[in-house]
Amino acid sequence: MLDKNIPFNKPFLTGLESQYIQESGLNRQLAGDGKFTKLCHSQLESIANVSKALLTHSCTAALEMSALLLDVQKGDEVIMPSYTFVSTANAFVLRGAKPVFIDVREDTLNLDENLIEAAITKKTKAIVPVHYAGVGCEMDYICTLASEHGVGIVEDAAQAILATYKGRPLGGIGDIGAFSFHETKNVISGEGGALLLGNKKYSERAEIIREKGTDRSRFFRGQVDKYTWQDQGSSFLPGELIAAFLWAQLEQAEQITAERLKIWNTYHQLLDRLAQKEWLRRPIIPKECTHNAHMYYILLPESISRDRFISDLNENGINAVFHYIPLHNSPAGLKFGRSVECLPVTESISGRLVRLPMWVGITNEQQQYVCEQVEMALSRQM
Repeated sequence: MLDKNIPFNKPFLTGLESQYIQESGLNRQLAGDGKFTKLCHSQLESIANVSKALLTHSCTAALEMSALLLDVQKGDEVIMPSYTFVSTANAFVLRGAKPVFIDVREDTLNLDENLIEAAITKKTKAIVPVHYAGVGCEMDYICTLASEHGVGIVEDAAQAILATYKGRPLGGIGDIGAFSFHETKNVISGEGGALLLGNKKYSERAEIIREKGTDRSRFFRGQVDKYTWQDQGSSFLPGELIAAFLWAQLEQAEQITAERLKIWNTYHQLLDRLAQKEWLRRPIIPKECTHNAHMYYILLPESISRDRFISDLNENGINAVFHYIPLHNSPAGLKFGRSVECLPVTESISGRLVRLPMWVGITNEQQQYVCEQVEMALSRQM
C-alpha cells in the first residue's frame, strides 16, 4: 500500500555506521584525528583532487577557516551570491569583512559570473562561488577573473560532493573549498564538514588554525619535540565518532549518488509534461556540468502563490519546502553587506522555488504521487 506521508528528507544509513562507531570506542579513540579521520581525509583528497582535506565540525567551520587562511581583515570585501545560506556570509563578517552580494543566473541559480568584475574593488579579498544544488558555477571565467585581480577563490561546495565542472571536482578548483555533511546532504555525519585545499600553500597553516592555533599535528608526526601556540585558531576538528560515521558514508558515496540520480531523473521525466505546458520550470544542468542530484526543485510561475501551493502539498502528506531567503535584504545583510545594483533574479526565484522530497529510498510510486499532487495544487490556482 502506498505510504502517502512523504517527508522532505530521510537520512540514509549504509548499515556500517554503528559498527565503525563501536570500533572507534573499543579502540579508546574518541577525540579527533584518529584512524577514521585519516581515512576520511584520504578519501576526500581523492574525491576533490586536492592536496589536503581536513575534517571540520561543520561546513560553516570550514568557511570560517578559509577566511582566516586568506587573512581577511576588517574593511575587506568578499563577493558572493545573495541566494545562499547565511554561513557563506557570516564566515567573512566574523573577520570584519563586508559581503558584496550579486545576482544569480536564471538557469542554474548560481552567481552570475558576468556581474563579478563590476563588483571588484581595491578592497576585494575573495570571490565565493556557491555551487547551488550541486551544479557547478562557471569556474573557468571566475578563476581567470580572480587571477587577473589577485583575489582568492573560496568554493562553497556544501551541496556539491562528487559533482564536476568540465570533469574537475567541485570544491577542488579554487584556492579553498568546503563540503557539508549535514544530515540533509548526500553524504552525511549528522553535522560535519571538510576544508579542501586546492592551493598547497595553505596546508601547514590550515592544520595550525584547525588545532587551536598550535602545531599539534606536526608534534604527533614527530616533526617538532613539543607543540606551542603559533597562530590564530580554534577547535575546528570533529570527534572521532563523527569521522567513523562519515567513513561508512564515504565508502558508499558513489552508490548513494547513483541512487539519488535515479530519483532525480524520475522526477525530471514525470514533470516534463507540466514543464512543456509552462506550469513550472525544472532544473537546468549545463552540458559542462555533472551534478550529484543533491536536490530536486521546481520554479513556479509568478501567478502562483507558493505558500498556498506548499500548503496544498502538505495537506496531502507531502513535505515540500522553500529554500533561502535572500541575504541582501535581510536585517543582517543590510547591516553588514552591500549589493551591486538590484538583484531581480534572486528576488524572483527566491519567492517561486519549491524543493520536493528527495532521499534514498523514496519509491517510484511515491514520486508519482508527489507529481500528481504538484499538478493538482497548480491546477487549483490556474
